[in-house]
Amino acid sequence: MDLLDVAMGKWVRIIKIQGGAGLDQKLQSIGLMPGVTARIKRQAPFGGLVLLEVNGREIALGRGIAEKVEVEEISVS
Repeated sequence: MDLLDVAMGKWVRIIKIQGGAGLDQKLQSIGLMPGVTARIKRQAPFGGLVLLEVNGREIALGRGIAEKVEVEEISVS
C-alpha cells in the first residue's frame, strides 16, 4: 500500500520508495527512507497535500510523491 491508502492518525513504516535516485535522495534529505516510522496527520481533499509526522517534525508531500512511498501499517502503543 502507499501513503494515500492510509487513514488519518495511523502509523506506518516506510518499506520502499518507488522513484528514481533523485526522489530517493530528496526524501532522504527530509528524513523519509525505508525503515522510518511516520504518522499520517492529514490528507487534504481534492488532490491536496499529505501531512506526515516524522521524528517530531511535520512533512508535507504532494500526492504524486506520496503514492510512490510504499508503507506498511503498524501499531504503536
